[in-house]
Amino acid sequence: MLEIEVIEDPAAAEASLDPIRTRILRELSKPGSATQLAAKVGLPRQKVNYHLKALERHGLVELVEERRKGNVTERVLQATAASYLISPVALASVAPDPHRFSDRFSAFWLLALAGRMVQEMGKLIAGAAAARQKLATFAIDGEITFRTAADRAAFAEELGVAVTRLVDKYHDGGSGTRRSGTPAGSGRKHRLVVALHPVLKTPIKPFSAKEQDND
Repeated sequence: MLEIEVIEDPAAAEASLDPIRTRILRELSKPGSATQLAAKVGLPRQKVNYHLKALERHGLVELVEERRKGNVTERVLQATAASYLISPVALASVAPDPHRFSDRFSAFWLLALAGRMVQEMGKLIAGAAAARQKLATFAIDGEITFRTAADRAAFAEELGVAVTRLVDKYHDGGSGTRRSGTPAGSGRKHRLVVALHPVLKTPIKPFSAKEQDND
């Protein structure tokens, strides 16, 4: 099971957004059968089976095992991931394009960059999982309080200068040969995104396993 799966198929995205199927996916963070799910979500087993078949058809749940009970074979399924994100690829014709914006202070540009990051990371994670390789990433998350808008602007300016200096120092875009003997310009390209935005006054509360157990 993946920690996070990025959904790119529009039909799979539609299937995952159904409230009942969302609840089923949440319950299937641990393996379960249609009978077990029916008791948890308050629906007839036949109805749960209908939703399970739709989720399985779109690759959102997978068969774990089959148990024989008398003349009946009970199928035990599990969600393919603990959490899901819908990629902008699912809305390709109307997905935000970062190239349409050029203002680094634009909230819309930041949102477009975030959408592109979801799209690219989804493909990278899937590729790394298929190749059984570890994906090299790095992220920093924190909060900072500015006394004034002027302080915020000054911080952004200094941060931009510092990042530019680091990029100039480590970017391998030249010619010739490095000290290590490998040709310059042959390194793996990485994407760098630095973001700064106000914190929500009422933070979004993430779903926890403890809350699930208390349902």
